Amino acid sequence: MAEDGFELFDLRVEAVIPEGKPIYCGARAGDYFELKGEMLSMPAGQGFSIYSLAAVLPLLAAKQRPTHPNDWMTSDAEIACPDPNCASRLRIVRTGKRRFSHAETTAVPLPKENDQR
Repeated sequence: MAEDGFELFDLRVEAVIPEGKPIYCGARAGDYFELKGEMLSMPAGQGFSIYSLAAVLPLLAAKQRPTHPNDWMTSDAEIACPDPNCASRLRIVRTGKRRFSHAETTAVPLPKENDQR
């Protein structure tokens, strides 16, 4: 079988709380969650607003993948709270790489070398 490996970045998403600004989403300085592969985890006793999660979730799969140095996805890392009156942001930080096997992540086989998709 041909090599079926690929790499994704592990991510840490941290709450950024500007000093002296109003916060309405419940975020606190030091709050974070981690994404390793498809598994999201956060420390016990800590949570995130579902609206803040909804704002950041669509970007995480793209941030996990290697990007061109000039791509905005490489340089831009902070997502505003979806409440326009809340000053918090979520910062996405790439923390390391993890290797995965295509065969272990999906039932769909890799295309044969001469297949055109």
